[in-house]
Amino acid sequence: MTFLPPLSRRGVIAGAAAGLSFPASALAAPSASKLVPYGATPSARQLAWHRMEQNAFVHLTINTFTDREWGYGDEDPAIFNPKRFDADQIVGAAKAAELRGVIITAKHHDGFCLWPSAYTEHSLKNSPYKDGKGDIVGELSAACRRHGLKFGIYLSPWDRNHADYGRPEYITFFRNQLRELLTNYGPIYEVFFDGANGGDGYYGGARETRKIDAVPYYNWPSIIDYVHELQPMACTFDPVGADLRWVGNEEGEAGDPCWATMDDQGFTPEKGNSGVRGGAVWWPAEADVSTRYGWFWHAYEDGQSRSPANLMKIYFETVGRSAGLLLNLAPDTRGLVTDEDVGNLTTFGAALRRMYAINLAGGARPVASSARPGHPAANVLDGDPASFWASCDGAAVPTLTLDLGGARTFDVVRLAEHLPLGLRVDRFAIDVQRAGAWVEVVSKEGIGSQRVIRLDAPVTTHGVRMRIVAARAVPAITDFGLYLAPVLLEPPHIVRDRDGMVTLTSDAPGQEIAFTIDGSAPTLASPRYTAPFPLPDGGVVQAIGIHRATSALSTVGRQSFDIRKSDWKIVRASAPGAERLIDELNRTDWIAPLTGADGRPCSVTIDLGRSVDVRGFVLKPGWHAPQGAGDPAAWTVRVGDDPALAGPPQERGEFSNIAANQAPQRLAFARPHRGRYIEIAFTRTAKGEQRLAIAEIGILTR
Repeated sequence: MTFLPPLSRRGVIAGAAAGLSFPASALAAPSASKLVPYGATPSARQLAWHRMEQNAFVHLTINTFTDREWGYGDEDPAIFNPKRFDADQIVGAAKAAELRGVIITAKHHDGFCLWPSAYTEHSLKNSPYKDGKGDIVGELSAACRRHGLKFGIYLSPWDRNHADYGRPEYITFFRNQLRELLTNYGPIYEVFFDGANGGDGYYGGARETRKIDAVPYYNWPSIIDYVHELQPMACTFDPVGADLRWVGNEEGEAGDPCWATMDDQGFTPEKGNSGVRGGAVWWPAEADVSTRYGWFWHAYEDGQSRSPANLMKIYFETVGRSAGLLLNLAPDTRGLVTDEDVGNLTTFGAALRRMYAINLAGGARPVASSARPGHPAANVLDGDPASFWASCDGAAVPTLTLDLGGARTFDVVRLAEHLPLGLRVDRFAIDVQRAGAWVEVVSKEGIGSQRVIRLDAPVTTHGVRMRIVAARAVPAITDFGLYLAPVLLEPPHIVRDRDGMVTLTSDAPGQEIAFTIDGSAPTLASPRYTAPFPLPDGGVVQAIGIHRATSALSTVGRQSFDIRKSDWKIVRASAPGAERLIDELNRTDWIAPLTGADGRPCSVTIDLGRSVDVRGFVLKPGWHAPQGAGDPAAWTVRVGDDPALAGPPQERGEFSNIAANQAPQRLAFARPHRGRYIEIAFTRTAKGEQRLAIAEIGILTR
């Protein structure tokens, strides 16, 4: 998700609209018993968003039918026809995963609209879907109302189709489309504005590159005001940071800690990931991550959907760190979420419900070292987010002990602060009773909207204690819960080396691995993995983990391989070290200048060892790029049996969204090209860097 550095936010958004408050020292002196907020606090719409915790993104557009991540804008609406589109099935999949809202990509960068916009012909009204009478946005909005989920809108500011993009006239068009979406589909809880803006496009037939200075071009403050005028409770994810910020990656990982506050010095992905303790602005993080590598459905990703165990990990690393989770579902060309994805989402949701079904702190006797009148320790157990325990003035580092009344076994601790009073706690620790003594089991910075911590292993104890280790103001804690997480098995890891030998491994001890290479799904009866095996010419390996003690099964892991690289050689490269591109070691990067010593673009030529039909290639972005080295943004390819590879490129294209999404980039050609040699050249970088970092290159022959 490309994100732009925002303007200085002073003077951009009014304090009341943004939900700002001020340090207690700047306010009138309160009564001795009344707590005043510390620092920035959330607005009403931000507080409502926090309480949703996790929501669904739905990426569906013409890209679903072109096998792309970013459309160019010249696609024919006639190819968009999800004949079996079922809004209830999609919303039902989100609900099964305990997701509480749905945001639809109403218009992505290609400009194709999933509603019959009156302001463009590039929409489904000119598609065969429901004979041009359909409205995907409207159908999903209605399904959300039926299922009790909230509804949100993604509207790309960048439009590679529109002839006026980059000119003042486009802003009028953009606001008109925004008005359609915010006035015709009921209450909207979030409007998501992507940060990708400007570049190559169709632009009504101009087929050129258009660059803009995004913040002044759109006049973002006025756009945000317009959203809040039409939908006062809609949070905006936007470049000036009115309500929500990007978490800085698309991997589903918030910082530890992840503060909901930021400073006024501009956005960076690093700051977005962690927030800024004591920052003057309430600007919480939203973590957008897909159930698959890409945002849109691709057939080659079937079998690689995130497992329930991985989704649970993401839950603890986003929601559990006070960020909002935005989990993407990618309907296929039928207009349905695949059975594989639905199954994983359903299992994940069921695991969450099982985990939270019993609060093992329920019935405990809470005792606090200090409790403010009207805010007793018992408030942390009443399930009411409006009530809270608070200590007395001068007792900023109190303790709260739960006498469990007997032995309880748990491995999850959940805490929450009363957000209308701000972020008050800097650090806390959790202790358990063992042999008559208190033993610390975890210590963390920050609580925020909620802290859900999974311990390394279950603990059994009669008593649990929370210690506030450091705080800016006396704590206001609204929840203290103990839970036991269900066991979810990760599917095995499937890797192949340069010689074509496949290795299967499991993260969990006590597991067997069953696998297949014949296309069938592995079962308990499938062959057991005992040692690496050869797969020199490629194929599909599927594997499951089997827990020996219980015979519980993981979900299926799937990996598709093409021809092995043992015979490959680097013929020439614009910089030394290009052998790292074909070593099948994903953490070794080739670092190369964007322009070679001869003045030509960065390139590498590979001898494949024999002539094959090259149908595309796969590029894995750099594992850990050094400062000043970035990802490639555009490429050209030559294929042939003469190593000189003279003549113009047969293929060219772009790496969509590569700077934000570090998943492997799979580039399929429109037709195969026969040859022993392939040259891949890189003509620009994603963020204007003068050096490239690339981990691996593979070839598609299937």
